[in-house]
Amino acid sequence: MLNLLQTVPIVPQLDSIDIKGKVGEVAEIIQTTPTSELIVDLGEKALGFGLKVLAALAIYFIGAWLIKWIKKLLDNMFVRRNTDLAIASFTKSLVSISLTVLLIITTVGTLGINTTSLAAILAAGGMAIGMALSGTVQNFAGGIMLLVFKPFKAGDFITAQGFSGTVSEVNIVSTKLTTTDNRVIVIPNGALSNGTIDNYSQKQMRRLEWLIDVEYGSSSETTRTVLKSIIESDERVLDISKGAPADPLIELHALKDSSVQFIMRGWVLSGDYWAVFWAINDKIYNELPKNGIQFPFPQLDVHINN
Repeated sequence: MLNLLQTVPIVPQLDSIDIKGKVGEVAEIIQTTPTSELIVDLGEKALGFGLKVLAALAIYFIGAWLIKWIKKLLDNMFVRRNTDLAIASFTKSLVSISLTVLLIITTVGTLGINTTSLAAILAAGGMAIGMALSGTVQNFAGGIMLLVFKPFKAGDFITAQGFSGTVSEVNIVSTKLTTTDNRVIVIPNGALSNGTIDNYSQKQMRRLEWLIDVEYGSSSETTRTVLKSIIESDERVLDISKGAPADPLIELHALKDSSVQFIMRGWVLSGDYWAVFWAINDKIYNELPKNGIQFPFPQLDVHINN
């Protein structure tokens, strides 16, 4: 039995003297420090923190008011300059988000919190998001390019990326077109800014062109006279006196295999383009045969040798 007790490990006891010593030191500090000094120290720290909170609140509310004032200033500027609504909305959103982030960082820094780490976290997060959304970032950059260079605006009729339609909306990452058959086409701004854009509405006037084939043997003088009377009969066709770059043009354009081709050109307002084009086509079809000028069919002469 004695041997068994000798093999059992003995658990060391806690040094109660050391613990009592530490507690005694703390008690001695509390006893030696006057209560008034502790209260004053706590009051000073609370007052300092309270002043920081008040300063942060003041900065936040003043900054929020300034952001609202800047947005209102941008609204007035866009109205005076008659800026496209989609582009105006894009700019206001970008400015508002940027200023709000700056205001939050400034407010947090006023409270005494180290904003360096916060800025580093935001930068790292922004880089990660940018790598994950590289296509979206490209479209965002394309939207900024469209905003700066303004190749078109809402209401313009354009052709881009193989689609034609009226621009109905320009947002941060894409542009919407409404086609002539009332379809909505959404084109990413990245591809749109890097591609070719054909804007039919940017200029006030456009030039119309007609190619008219008549049969061989038709009088060139008679054909010119009839075509001139047709184009001059439509008041929507402009000449130099009405501000057009040139008067209507009628010339013999080509001698083709089965026909003689005349070319006729005239300037019209952009909004009248298709209406005038179709109206003149109708007159050409009806008026030329009335004056003995026929439209040709493809012809082929075959000579047979015995």
